[in-house]
Amino acid sequence: MKIEPQHVVSLTYDLYVDQDGTETLTESATQEQPLTFLFGAGQMLPKFEENLSSLSTGDTYEFRLAAGDAYGEYDEEAVANLPKEMFQGTELPEIGSILPLQDNNGNRFQAQVVSIAEDSVIVDLNHPMAGQELHFKGSILNVRPATPEELSHGHAHGPDGHHAH
Repeated sequence: MKIEPQHVVSLTYDLYVDQDGTETLTESATQEQPLTFLFGAGQMLPKFEENLSSLSTGDTYEFRLAAGDAYGEYDEEAVANLPKEMFQGTELPEIGSILPLQDNNGNRFQAQVVSIAEDSVIVDLNHPMAGQELHFKGSILNVRPATPEELSHGHAHGPDGHHAH
């Protein structure tokens, strides 16, 4: 079956990212634990879906996404100082750890701790893969029409359309 909007796609992928001139495998979805998503629902990177849009069950694929089409270019300005008072009553986070944050509008995002100064914790708000070209290889395991419940919820309920219990 061909991939179309309002269809559920299950696929495998290997994601390679260039690190110091060497392509490194950074993420995978296997046949046992495929990536399953509702196509066209805005959950995936738009260019990722665009590259899959002509495929059908059983097809293999390989494509690259430029940083601008993936998680964006690295933004030097997206570094923030959080006052140490924010961490009163808890231990200060370690450098390299990921903090779940929320802005005044209730939007959730993650920040990586890059350093700790005298009175603040400095965090990088860029996506960990910002500024990187993504190289995907994989195969389409299954394509099926979404169930009415999946369409009303706006996401897939697993490869067969049911929530795992």
